[in-house]
Amino acid sequence: MANKAEKSPRFKKRATAEPAAPKVRLFGLPKLKPFLAPYKWMFLVMILGTIIVGVLNTVMPLFQEYAINNFIANSTLDGLVPFIALYVLCLIVTLAVDYIASYNCCRLELYILRDMRRTVFNHLQTLSVSYFNVNSVGRIHARIMSDTSNIASIISWDCYNAGWYLAYILSAIIIMLVLNWVLALCVIIILPLVALVSCYFQRKLTILNRRVREINSEITGGFNEGITGVETSKTLAVEEKLDKRFFNNTNRMHRQATRLGHHRALFYTIISFAAYVALALVLWYGGILTMDEIIQLGTLTVFMTYAQGIMAPVQWLVDAIADMITVKVNVERVTTLLNTKSDVYDVPEVVEKYGDTFNPKTENWEDLHGDIEFKDVTFKYPDGEEYVLEHFNLKVPQGTNVAIVGETGAGKSTLVNLVCRFFEPTEGQVLIDGRDARERSVGWLHSHIGYVLQTPHLFSGTVRENLLYGRENATDEELMAACKSVNADKIIARLEKGFDSVVGEGGNTLSTGEKQLLSFARAILADPAIFVLDEATSSIDTITEHLIQEAIEKLMDGRTSFVIAHRLSTIRSADVILVVNSGKIVERGRHEELLAKRGYYYNLYIKQFREEKVKSAMNG
Repeated sequence: MANKAEKSPRFKKRATAEPAAPKVRLFGLPKLKPFLAPYKWMFLVMILGTIIVGVLNTVMPLFQEYAINNFIANSTLDGLVPFIALYVLCLIVTLAVDYIASYNCCRLELYILRDMRRTVFNHLQTLSVSYFNVNSVGRIHARIMSDTSNIASIISWDCYNAGWYLAYILSAIIIMLVLNWVLALCVIIILPLVALVSCYFQRKLTILNRRVREINSEITGGFNEGITGVETSKTLAVEEKLDKRFFNNTNRMHRQATRLGHHRALFYTIISFAAYVALALVLWYGGILTMDEIIQLGTLTVFMTYAQGIMAPVQWLVDAIADMITVKVNVERVTTLLNTKSDVYDVPEVVEKYGDTFNPKTENWEDLHGDIEFKDVTFKYPDGEEYVLEHFNLKVPQGTNVAIVGETGAGKSTLVNLVCRFFEPTEGQVLIDGRDARERSVGWLHSHIGYVLQTPHLFSGTVRENLLYGRENATDEELMAACKSVNADKIIARLEKGFDSVVGEGGNTLSTGEKQLLSFARAILADPAIFVLDEATSSIDTITEHLIQEAIEKLMDGRTSFVIAHRLSTIRSADVILVVNSGKIVERGRHEELLAKRGYYYNLYIKQFREEKVKSAMNG
């Protein structure tokens, strides 16, 4: 039976899985309003500037018309100086406005890109572990990097280009109609055909581009597998198989890229042909009008310039609009992520008192003593169908050492995940110091937990910077004391720059065992009330493990601890051992009690004891 707090609307569940993608209209611009609003004047200056530049670009051929009709045709230079001055002034204005527009365009792109990536990354920090269980790193990385980059680029540069193209096309059409509407039709009649051809080829090119990108992803994956899995491929002797698969992928890439190149070349050829057809019509009919002295020679040159120059902007405008349409997918994916709600969250009352992830009110945080109680807890994972715990009860007084054992994949991490509030109980309560964990903030709880994972993770930076994640204001003496307590001081001594040595991305300059020891030191430096060790000594040799076990026993004295154990010999002194099988707790008790039962724990212990004895004999 769920308790009253569980039924309260304050503790209503939220889904961590991404919600259905919202419908995005008008190229997704309304959904981007929060990112555009701070820079609306920058956006308006950019659009206004690019329109002015487009108009001025269409005006420039009129100077050519005037020069031919008045200076060349009349063989005079009267009025040349003011003409040149006006031309230079127009040129300077065009360049100045173009600079202002393009500069604002560049700033707009960078600001939007910065803000979107910050927002997406910060939102990811608020999501629970379950979100990352069901979404791959590549998928999340694409949201932060690729999608945001496409959106920022299209909002800025594609809008900039679309403004210029549209202003140029409309201005050119108006000027031609004013100069001679019949001759203007010789050019204008071609434009709808160019637009239709552009739309057709744009769809084809988009499909082919997508196929090329998909195959390219497979090739990149092949590169990655071939490099990172080189030892496995050599020991399995599958080099020929991998080479054949890679060869097939590159052949597919070549075929699709060739088709893409063929269609693109054909597209550009048709656009060029349309421009030449328009030019031929202008020369034919314009020549007749010029000989009949209906228009002047300079006017004919204006039409010739527009006939050649207006076709490409039509093509580019279609491309820009197509990009704006396709960016809807990127907008949908980013907004879907931002609309995803965590299934582990603090209610408004808790946030008001304790603060949130990025603005914690640490002055209101109470001390954590370490009394933990599972009270009628029923739980299943958000993406699971079966209950892992049903009406589970367990009291863990302060200072209790709880060991959780079981075979690989048995579900040993479930209790720890609930204690750390990585997940919430489906029903029931997890009490921390007698109060529902949800009555205080996630940040408050996590600040009192020292967690050492089976697979250690170090952040890019120095050893010192990684250790200070445990406690920012720690001194070098405290850093060294923490390292000595787990035998990590020897690692520091071996490094060329000691605490200032760079560990590389993910700590790749260190061995797994060295990273594990530094992770231990980082957790100890934080001086937590609750320790969680998730098979934390599995990457360390037996001698070092023995030294660490002695240090841990001293450090855990008076602290509540949860140890997910791989080697059963390391948890014989635990206050309570929980035995997990198929995601459920099948036995509980002390080491001697469980052995006496001759149940699942007994068989597990005997099996492991025999394996270790055989291994020891082989090594001896």
